[in-house]
Amino acid sequence: MSLTTVDQYLETCPQERLPILNQVRQTIKEALPDAEECIKYGIPTYYQQQNLVHFSNAKTHLGFYPTPEGIIHFAKQFSPYKTSKGAVQFPFNQEIPYDLIREVSLWRLTEVKKGL
Repeated sequence: MSLTTVDQYLETCPQERLPILNQVRQTIKEALPDAEECIKYGIPTYYQQQNLVHFSNAKTHLGFYPTPEGIIHFAKQFSPYKTSKGAVQFPFNQEIPYDLIREVSLWRLTEVKKGL
């Protein structure tokens, strides 16, 4: 079955992760109230003119995908975490930085509106 909604995605996640994943979802939705919530690349995505941010449940971490530009711009704040070109990993055995997720989401929207 192909997932088409974030609710469907969350139904596939371990029950014990749902409080964290729902809080991430709520944090992003509050920061990006006009963004379309959808599934792209098989994961929750927030789209407004272009993909703003994505998140995912992985085995040991929350994947957060603020695009390569977001990773570069927030390199200092992301330094305690494992990053790749377009992703940062927030380990589930540490406190999830919801405020940072909010800040990055807002920044992405600002950049898109500027015409990045």
